Amino acid sequence: MAENNMDVLTANRTYKSRIFAMLFSDKNELLKLYNAINGTSYDDPDLLQINTLENAVYMSMQNDVSFIIELGLNLYEHQSTYSPNLPVRYLLYVADVYSDYTKDMNLYGMKAVKLPTPKFVIFYNGQAEQPDRKELKLSELFTVPEEAPSLELKAVMLNINKGHNRKLMETCKTLHDYAEYTSRVREYAAEISLDEAVERAITECISEDILADFLRKNRAEAKKVSIYEYDEERHMRQTREEGVEEGYTKGINQGIEQTAVNLIKARLLTDEQIKEVTGLSQVQLDNLKEDKSN
Repeated sequence: MAENNMDVLTANRTYKSRIFAMLFSDKNELLKLYNAINGTSYDDPDLLQINTLENAVYMSMQNDVSFIIELGLNLYEHQSTYSPNLPVRYLLYVADVYSDYTKDMNLYGMKAVKLPTPKFVIFYNGQAEQPDRKELKLSELFTVPEEAPSLELKAVMLNINKGHNRKLMETCKTLHDYAEYTSRVREYAAEISLDEAVERAITECISEDILADFLRKNRAEAKKVSIYEYDEERHMRQTREEGVEEGYTKGINQGIEQTAVNLIKARLLTDEQIKEVTGLSQVQLDNLKEDKSN
């Protein structure tokens, strides 16, 4: 009997590994990814100092990969659902990382402590359209915008869906193969059962040398994780769609419309960004603006 969505989501919260994290927990692969993003050519994986935290704060958020190399702190996270709140999540996570990093330092002393310079990268492969590259800023979420905010955090979101960021994909084969694998799972899941879709994608990828070594060694676990990931992504997408539909039937006094009104008043996001966050159309957004001005 197939598992229902809530069973899958419950299992996923305790099943910490994800395909992306599993792939790049290998230092050799992680170094290749780092080189591809930064245009560097490091060849010694021991240069990487992994410091990914277990059980990080903020709901069920667990950063996929956190590491230090050449005095730089790199925090990588994979996302299949876009959220403008990612800079807040990164802020809470990096606070934990720095807290652990400085636990033996004298933060009350006269001598300045030296911290590794942070860089935040989000690897996005959701089904909603996104550009190849997008910068998300913490300051865009502030209620009162300031030209030079006292606190800022910038995260770069890279679209790693098949066909995006071609140069990056050509430079990092594992990232390219990951995009190909997830694309096949989604394509096949639209035609056959999810279990069959994942099995077919795995079998094909092994035969075509796409993540072949990884899938051979971790076939059972990769299949289980892929099913969890896809089902969670589908559940979240359906929940959003159902929520929007219900909001329409109940009228403008419901939560989605009120969120849009608040965003319009704050003047922090463009119409396109507000539509992306709320799921409203331009016509509905224009109607809300008219109501607000009356």
